[in-house]
Amino acid sequence: MDKNERKSERKNLRSFLRSFLRSFYDILYKKVGDNMRETKSLEFKESITNTFLKTVSAYANYGTGKIQFGIKDDGAIIGIENPREACLAIENKINDTINPIPNFRLEIDDSTNVITLTVEKGKDTPYFYNGKSYRRSDSASIPVDTIELKRLVMEGENLSYDSLVSKRQDLQFTVLEEACKSIMGISALTRDLLITLELYRMNEGYTIAGELLADENSFHGVDMARFGESINVFLERNTIEHTSLLNYYNEALTMYRRYYQYSEIEGSFRKRYERIPETAFREAIANALVHRTWDIPAHTKISMFDDHIEIVSPGGLPKGLGKDQYLEGQISILRNPIIGNVFFRLEIIERYGTGIQRIQEAYKNSVKKPQFDISDNSIKIILPVIEKNIDKLTIDEKKIYNILQFKALSSGKLVENTGFGKTKVLQIVNKLVKSGFLRKQGSGRSTTYTVE
Repeated sequence: MDKNERKSERKNLRSFLRSFLRSFYDILYKKVGDNMRETKSLEFKESITNTFLKTVSAYANYGTGKIQFGIKDDGAIIGIENPREACLAIENKINDTINPIPNFRLEIDDSTNVITLTVEKGKDTPYFYNGKSYRRSDSASIPVDTIELKRLVMEGENLSYDSLVSKRQDLQFTVLEEACKSIMGISALTRDLLITLELYRMNEGYTIAGELLADENSFHGVDMARFGESINVFLERNTIEHTSLLNYYNEALTMYRRYYQYSEIEGSFRKRYERIPETAFREAIANALVHRTWDIPAHTKISMFDDHIEIVSPGGLPKGLGKDQYLEGQISILRNPIIGNVFFRLEIIERYGTGIQRIQEAYKNSVKKPQFDISDNSIKIILPVIEKNIDKLTIDEKKIYNILQFKALSSGKLVENTGFGKTKVLQIVNKLVKSGFLRKQGSGRSTTYTVE
């Protein structure tokens, strides 16, 4: 084989390898693309148009996310021509139209020509595009409403809603004063103490926290209802609003004690029994009042049933606090820190971040556990009646329950330990979770079940 033939052969081999690799990548990324979909923190763009700038605003306002250019909505990868020039165009569009300019970075996948734009959650909210701020709603970017815009402004200025100056300045504090006299040992609720508690600000007036704790205010309060055999049967209804948070708290306790506590004479002593632990109820109500969003004109709802209580407070978790952190008691982010401080001083809450742990601790010896349903717009806490035996469970349900008393396990491990089929295990654990006997932890492949 002469020199020219060897050169031709090497050229043909390189051509074959390029063709093979191109086909390989096409197959690989098509397969990946088929499984890709847009989410709240991931958006695809087939080409570079100004529409992506709404999503830049949304990510900067609410949470770090990625925009990938050169991918169709269905996940098919097509790439971007001249990706380096395109990156410069993307950078210029952000710098010219987003105010203030967020932190972001651009990366190019040389094998596919896909550009990934990562936008970081910013501290200088709100971030505007063409005079509007945006948020993510599932996989779309939409303008924020007036309430959300005010929250973004407060966040950018490191302010809490309860620290703002109230529109009402004709406030009286009889209820708060009596509580302070009883718990803090003061002789009177002076202007200086109101300033110390941050309920009054010199030269500005009463704060919203002050209004919420005043004898009369402009806020929705607590809507309590006791139901019969269904939600269509009201046995008692009590709506308390436009009065002190302390009245909301005390009235809720009064109604709870009426239906979930009872006393019996044992010898010469009267013993109190609780169908639902008062400690858990106190913490759940305090949690709802301290951490709810008070700029939403809605009641905190307390629904009382024969076998459980549901407490629903408006507003999801504070920004920066995840569900796992919330359930583990890591509430270092107080939505209403002034109210939280007053509740702490009045010994309504023991200390910050322990409420959820105390609720769970109150059910330590119960086979039914409290449930926590957390969404973007509300937090629901379900407190079941204490159940100290498992006689109502079937033999198979008891078998799984007994195994999980000592260690959290996945459904796969339960299959190994019980000999049951996967479908049967999932049916049983889902039923036990729904009825409050088990708690589900994690998600996806890391999901485990436990009675603790």
